[in-house]
Amino acid sequence: MMGDMDLAADHRCTRQVGLNWLLHRAAQKLGAAIQEAAAGHGITARGQLVLTALASEEFRRTQLALGHALGLDKTTLTAELDRLERAGLIQRRPDPNDRRVRVPVITDRGRAVQAEVEKVHQEVERDFTAGLEPGQRHDLRVVLERLIGSDDRPGSGSCL
Repeated sequence: MMGDMDLAADHRCTRQVGLNWLLHRAAQKLGAAIQEAAAGHGITARGQLVLTALASEEFRRTQLALGHALGLDKTTLTAELDRLERAGLIQRRPDPNDRRVRVPVITDRGRAVQAEVEKVHQEVERDFTAGLEPGQRHDLRVVLERLIGSDDRPGSGSCL
């Protein structure tokens, strides 16, 4: 019953607020479901973001470059890498060009967890957008990508 009340409040608010609130609220709802799915596999949604970046990289990135690419500050990224390393999902190796610099590398176990969580995340996204027609889901993604790509200001903040 409480969920019905929350939904009714959301619908009243959506007619009275700006695009920022709508996008934030949608991201908040999807993010909570994504976080729950990742937690079921012993990682955070941010950890999945890091693992996905490391799994898809064709070249190595330093911690600093990885943080910049993901929009994560040094402290946040270091804490996440610490958790992933303790879980055996990544290793941090010295950069061969500068031994003071660390390069995070995904482990085989990390690749397996990342792939499994990615499948679950896709299911969560399908469930989240189940009320949309297939064309609407496609259009939503295209519009969001266009909005993100049309802003040439430097990125700020985390992907999560």
